[in-house]
Amino acid sequence: MQIKEVIEHLEDLAPTAYAEDFDNIGLLVGEPKTIVTGILVTLDTLEETIDEAIQNSCNLIISFHPIIFKGIKKFNGTNYVERVVIKAIKNDISIFAIHTALDNTLHGVNNMICEQLGLINRKILIPQSGNIKKLVTFTPINQTEELLNKLFEAGAGTIGNYTNCSFLSNGIGSFKPTEIANPVIGEIGKLHKEKETQIQITYPRHCENKILKALFENHSYEEVAYEITTLENKNQNIGIGMIGELTESIEEIHFLKHIKKVFNSGCVRHSSLLNKPIKKVAVLGGSGSFAITNAIHAEADIFITADLKYHQFYEAEGKLILADIGHYESEQYTKNLIVSYLQKKISNFAIILSDKNTNPIQYI
Repeated sequence: MQIKEVIEHLEDLAPTAYAEDFDNIGLLVGEPKTIVTGILVTLDTLEETIDEAIQNSCNLIISFHPIIFKGIKKFNGTNYVERVVIKAIKNDISIFAIHTALDNTLHGVNNMICEQLGLINRKILIPQSGNIKKLVTFTPINQTEELLNKLFEAGAGTIGNYTNCSFLSNGIGSFKPTEIANPVIGEIGKLHKEKETQIQITYPRHCENKILKALFENHSYEEVAYEITTLENKNQNIGIGMIGELTESIEEIHFLKHIKKVFNSGCVRHSSLLNKPIKKVAVLGGSGSFAITNAIHAEADIFITADLKYHQFYEAEGKLILADIGHYESEQYTKNLIVSYLQKKISNFAIILSDKNTNPIQYI
């Protein structure tokens, strides 16, 4: 198996197209066609991580955080970033970082936090906008079904659990559901016959290249006329943070002690208690101060995140509790998620969970 095949599986879990613009993700060190001997999954890539990969005969490290974040102009080993990259290259070890792509997926980082807390009725806290596209094209009526099937196979028509597609010129409509959706493929109606059908179909942004490839390869026209627009609709399955509910309300101090235990936090810094039970919980792994207002608007009783600064605790304004459980602590279960996912996709291959605690913060 080549590295690029592993990356394809990771793209299915967390498409890199949905990573934040500031991020540096993907294959940071190595070549896509390299044959994989073993995979080590870690939260951070340090020199000791490279040693762990060598000891376990792994030549691919999948890291949540990117070791290269800012531009590097020299590689002379003067800091830990340069030393890690140099050591990886010397030992033919590739490094892939997934970071905010996994933050922004429905079953990613924040869903893992919710899992640990047993939250129900979960949904994305800050859904992304601008990642739902619409394709409009024309096709001969007798070739419509075949072309549609190819577009569906490429990912068109599916947004979350629902799909939609319509042909406007002759009034025919069709839709294709996912396994957990209720609709089935069917014809909605026919107004009159034409030689050509107009197709309108929506799709998630990360599928665009596959969909266009399917369109060009399966369309009978030499020059395919098509139009792509970006919809304003927010994608409720893509975005950062998550909010859910406890099965039963719990007193504030008891819940704070509970999350301290669950995440093995050295301490939990929090804003003033409000003397009311906790039921609705918002979470955002890593640095999440930017989402305080979103948590308030979602009417959360508490917002669990990390890296809050002194003055940011004032932003609670008596409307919710802010709880800082630590950056590493909030993301620690992420590597378990990646290992579990890859083991299902690549069942006959060595995928190792790093046993190194890479938390740079210590407590007394």
